[in-house]
Amino acid sequence: MSRISHIELDDSNLPPPTPEIEQERKVAIYDLLEDNSFTLPKRDERAAPDGPYRVGLSIREKRLVFDILTEAQEKAAEFHLSLSPFRQVVKDYWQICESYFDAVKNMPPSQIETIDMARRGIHNEGARILTERLEGKAEIDNDTSRRLFTLVCVLHFGS
Repeated sequence: MSRISHIELDDSNLPPPTPEIEQERKVAIYDLLEDNSFTLPKRDERAAPDGPYRVGLSIREKRLVFDILTEAQEKAAEFHLSLSPFRQVVKDYWQICESYFDAVKNMPPSQIETIDMARRGIHNEGARILTERLEGKAEIDNDTSRRLFTLVCVLHFGS
């Protein structure tokens, strides 16, 4: 049961997303809920509540906030991560996504594939940073990190 069963983004203070960003968000949430690995490690010699977990993601005071609840809606953990390590990779990711969205409309498949490979590389870098930032707070696999990074980008885009 070491997984996320529900995820909620607090985008109440953000501008409305573009159709492309909304699509990225929907796909990331769907994929995340279908298959993920998320565990809260033991901290300060006390065991963390068992999952599955309900995860709330938000940006507050220029920090990425993970609000983790149990299925019974009891507080399991909360941690705040600085957005500074994510700024450049998020910026690069949205720039390459913009190029990708434009390419899909106008370019041949070979050029689209080249842009998509670059997009995946930047996405992998963002997922790596997220995994590092969560070390000691939550244990996640690579696919979960990639999907969570997409949601961080969605939140970061509007902030």
